[in-house]
Amino acid sequence: MPRTAIRTDTAPAAAHTFSQGVRHGNVLQVSGQGPMDPETKRYIAAGDVHAQTLRTLENVRAILEAGGASVGDVVMFRVYLTDRGDFAAMNEAYGDFVERHVGDGVLPGRTTVFVGLPHEEMLVEIDALAVVD
Repeated sequence: MPRTAIRTDTAPAAAHTFSQGVRHGNVLQVSGQGPMDPETKRYIAAGDVHAQTLRTLENVRAILEAGGASVGDVVMFRVYLTDRGDFAAMNEAYGDFVERHVGDGVLPGRTTVFVGLPHEEMLVEIDALAVVD
């Protein structure tokens, strides 16, 4: 079964030597996304993790859709935050987003870790693993 690189202009282009996403059969892995606006190619909402989380999740959603999946197909999100103090605001934005996009009420798994991220403007990065029927 061949692997397929997923590419869409509705999410930021991969900045390094990786794909926006990779689909292998019914499994789709979305690479870590940040709060970059795909049109302006600039990070948004400096200091506002709530807004950055929503933008980041929209970028993940665009790649999922380009790969033939939806947020409802996600079995696991991984969230990377730079500051423990941002957890509540990230969690609120994440919860609102998932509630809007997961219709069957089966919430995906999630791991949240606290890390340093590659760009100072980034407060959050999120990747996703989806299984498509």
